[in-house]
Amino acid sequence: MIAPGFEAVAEAFATEPRGGSALTVLREGEPVVELVEGWRDVARTDPWQPDTLVNVYSTGKPVIAMAVVLLAERGLIDLDAPMSAYWPSFQTPASVRQVLSHTAGLPSFPVPRPTSAFSDWDLLCADLAEATPEYEPGQVAAEHALTYGHLLGELVRRVDGRTPARFVAEELRFDFGFALSDKDMGRCAELEFDAPGWPARNAGTPGSPKSRAIANPPGARDLAVVNSPGWRRASVPAVNLHASATGVARFYAAVLDGSLPAVALPQYTGPDLFIGEEVTWGLGVQLEPDGTWGHGGLGGSAGYADPARGLAIAYVSRRLSDFAVLDRIDAALPR
Repeated sequence: MIAPGFEAVAEAFATEPRGGSALTVLREGEPVVELVEGWRDVARTDPWQPDTLVNVYSTGKPVIAMAVVLLAERGLIDLDAPMSAYWPSFQTPASVRQVLSHTAGLPSFPVPRPTSAFSDWDLLCADLAEATPEYEPGQVAAEHALTYGHLLGELVRRVDGRTPARFVAEELRFDFGFALSDKDMGRCAELEFDAPGWPARNAGTPGSPKSRAIANPPGARDLAVVNSPGWRRASVPAVNLHASATGVARFYAAVLDGSLPAVALPQYTGPDLFIGEEVTWGLGVQLEPDGTWGHGGLGGSAGYADPARGLAIAYVSRRLSDFAVLDRIDAALPR
């Protein structure tokens, strides 16, 4: 559907079909754009549906951050307390707030592990508990590309008792989740690359913070891994939220209308060694100079809020590419 005044957004969405994608725009919580195109599968036999789920990579980071912020709102977590107050074996002297804002100094898993470790929650959390930070906590940001979800998810588990996947399913009742059920796995889209060189284009300079952060455990950019039942059943909250566009948009709309606590609160402005440019981090979201805030995901999916216009926007795609489609959509939104 397209509400009057949003026709240019539909044209922007249709300009470069990606063989399976969806766009939802909500204004004051009401849909003004809901579009899908393409197929769920590489063979192009199964049409994309409004409730199709797809791995949205880091677009899911604000979801696990919200789990922690909710517990803080309930008085169960002090954001300025050290992580070790809730996780006694945790050795890095970082606060919960520093983890939320990617300044804890733990952007990489410290012990080389095989791909199978993505399904071993306790192993990866134990590695993080014993890690020595790469940077002094609070001094510089380096997006915690793969570690973010385990750091915050284990905090949720220790404070609340529920796994992060169960907490999100029960407390954030939107059309997304981690550690999918067999039923939800049946509506997942298959990821594919826009070109064979996509993994190399997104590997980072050898030895760089980005390269090290995304390489261990291996497999997060391997189609055989991310399209597998094992990946979809695992809980890797930094990068394996499976979501519909409408699910992500409704999450942002709930923050805008106050149903969920605010997260667009500046915590750090400065260089991010993973991203390679200056950023402003809130509580799990990036704040942009134009007043919008949200998070993108590797491959081109994203969710964000535009509070000045009351808009919540989500674009998801199964073809891993860049943000060109999203940039056109954003430029076409009525001002």
